[in-house]
Amino acid sequence: MWGDGGRFYWARLERMGRKNVEGVVVVFAWISSDERHLKPYIDLYWSLGWSCLICHSDFLTLFFPENATSLAYGILNELVEEVKNRPLPIVLVAFSGGSKGCMYKVLQLLEGKCDGQLSLDEYQLVRDCICGQVYDSSPVDFTSGVGTQFFLHPTIPKMFHPPRVVSWMAKSLASALDTLFLGRFEAQRAEYWQTLYSSVSMGPFLILYSEDDDLAPYQIISRFAQHLQELGGNIKLVKWNNSCHHISSITKLSTRMLCLRCLLEQL
Repeated sequence: MWGDGGRFYWARLERMGRKNVEGVVVVFAWISSDERHLKPYIDLYWSLGWSCLICHSDFLTLFFPENATSLAYGILNELVEEVKNRPLPIVLVAFSGGSKGCMYKVLQLLEGKCDGQLSLDEYQLVRDCICGQVYDSSPVDFTSGVGTQFFLHPTIPKMFHPPRVVSWMAKSLASALDTLFLGRFEAQRAEYWQTLYSSVSMGPFLILYSEDDDLAPYQIISRFAQHLQELGGNIKLVKWNNSCHHISSITKLSTRMLCLRCLLEQL
């Protein structure tokens, strides 16, 4: 299904059968990913009896929160239908920029803090089902410059344009966005971080990161984890010394799978 800010869909639910579902994992994927990239994670969740609702945000949704809000409404409406007859545990998983692309707006709607939201009642059941959050190479302190890095990063496939053209287009876009919306971006960043911190009761948290990640700096993620702990959050940190910002890198995939399995089996 498509929303104003991207698309979302259920993975493998038809093969599992709704009666056999043990829980729901909502995956906020990284920019440019597709089901092929997410397959190892989907296979793991499915093997444990958890169904997957996958969200792919568009690149511009990172900068336009109204698009993220539209996408978040679609995600939550799907979850309401899934749990209204049989409440199930729900885990939110954010990869890379997925927390900015949609997840933080989902959290706002669950807390009744989204501008223009009429009522929290319709989402209270979903809120009561949230039992954990996972951040993998995330969260990122998002600015237009960081957004450009995501678009130009070597891990993002450049399928339709020569690299120089893509680079010029992305940098020109970032410059235009800065000129038009600089003050708005700063307000968005403050709102984004406040939303993530205010979700501390929706734990426990599993946070995976690397010391040499050039797009999700470990200093930012460490401060995020520390502040959550100061707020009373239950935090599990997994750190690598050298792991580039490539979520699907096979060298760290087995560790990621083990950590996610442990979290789900404890719920």
